[in-house]
Amino acid sequence: MSEILLSTLDERVLTLTLNRPERLNALSTALLADLTRALDVGVRDGARAVLITGAGRAFCSGADLADGDGIGTDLGDTLATYYHPLFLRLAGLDIPVVSAINGPAVGAGVALALAADIVVMARSAYLQLGFVNIALVPDAGATWLVAKSAGRAKALELALLGEAMSAQEAQDAGLVARVADDDAVGEAALALARKLAQGPTRAIGIIRKQVAAALHHSLPETMSIEAANQSAAGHSADFQEGVAAFREKRAPRFQGD
Repeated sequence: MSEILLSTLDERVLTLTLNRPERLNALSTALLADLTRALDVGVRDGARAVLITGAGRAFCSGADLADGDGIGTDLGDTLATYYHPLFLRLAGLDIPVVSAINGPAVGAGVALALAADIVVMARSAYLQLGFVNIALVPDAGATWLVAKSAGRAKALELALLGEAMSAQEAQDAGLVARVADDDAVGEAALALARKLAQGPTRAIGIIRKQVAAALHHSLPETMSIEAANQSAAGHSADFQEGVAAFREKRAPRFQGD
């Protein structure tokens, strides 16, 4: 990876840090490509959880407009070529994703933050779907992520007005799971990522996709999906270990199998 993205794999946690603090970690096409590649490399090398955060005082300010990235081109093509592969890769992972919103998350940065399964947000940070302020529309899945989490009214308020939403408001709206003090957000998110990395990876991967499926399936369809997934999970080595640990009154030692 290049210096615009810091990628480390430690204790089976793949930490991806957007490293363009002078641009508030704006998303260039190069950074998007690096993120997609880093995910593939990390999974190949045995990551069992992903943590995404930003360097400096921002999480991500959205697309890099200062560089003119995409200006004069078809923005839909830019999304299809650079953004969609990353966000679909995140959605399709078989390992969990945690994000640490260490500062403002704006535009597509909101989508990147909310693409995680568990979102931890710094108390002074904010979310802003600022697309309308430059006569654009939410993209990179932000419409789906916000509407599915917070509902139609909140999604329209954020998208139409382009105003900032505080960390507490985001938690109250169901957009983020936890709020932490600014100096503790990184450690709090890393602790969650490490816990997930030590968990039953196969079951966790199934759970994240099962929840996504439930968002657009009926109750009978969801129960059918649950039954099929439970059959798969019930044949895993980690299930056998979980039952053994329960019977022996000890902590389970999951291997991710």
